[in-house]
Amino acid sequence: MKTWLKPVGAVLIAGTMLVGGTVLMGSSNLSNAVYADEVQKNVINVVGSGEISVKPDIAYLSIGVQTEAATAKEAQSANAAKIAKLNTLLKDTWKINAKDIQTGQFYVQPNYTYTEKEGQKVKGYTAQHTLQVSYRDLDKIGQLLDAASTAGANVINNIQFATENPDQFEEQVIQKAMANANMKASAIAKAANRQVGIVLTVTQSSSGPAVYNQNYVMKEMAMDTAGASTQIEAGEIKVNTTLSVTYEMK
Repeated sequence: MKTWLKPVGAVLIAGTMLVGGTVLMGSSNLSNAVYADEVQKNVINVVGSGEISVKPDIAYLSIGVQTEAATAKEAQSANAAKIAKLNTLLKDTWKINAKDIQTGQFYVQPNYTYTEKEGQKVKGYTAQHTLQVSYRDLDKIGQLLDAASTAGANVINNIQFATENPDQFEEQVIQKAMANANMKASAIAKAANRQVGIVLTVTQSSSGPAVYNQNYVMKEMAMDTAGASTQIEAGEIKVNTTLSVTYEMK
């Protein structure tokens, strides 16, 4: 959170003080001076918001493999072979840097069935390994997902579109937020038959990176008749910020 403050004045109480009608002479030494903070009055507090739409330049994909088998070892072993094949595809064929591929989730867990006669019993195991992939060629995301499915990926979750450097848009959204705050303060002052004075404080609310989620649910491949590839549209994302502004009211 960023805050800009106008220096607040203070009232110096020193020298001569009147107590109960008696004059008390203070020392000329200012080390014994008493300070009292000036109380702010006649102010307007508003929150201004600014937002712009930008094209995303990166996508975060969740791609993985899930395998079921009779034993935990069999499920994990079969799943490891499939995820290795997927890793090779991403790095060698699609030239995705190793730093842009990270394990997002890994587990091996039992599957249970329940009957009144036998109660709860383990019926096989499920292994799942998911990779979080950062990908920047947004026009080819659909082709990448199709290739991953062909290579054995059967878990593809939502896609996040974002901008890697939201700071490049910060000046624009701050200007829009400040303009919005000025408009609100002017409207309030006008309604009160007053005028807006100088800005006393400004506080910027911290905002996270601009991200847009697009759901992509892995389904059974049924495109044989159409032969079409998956189409993913990046669209636009929103970059925004808010400013809490205090104005003097004249």
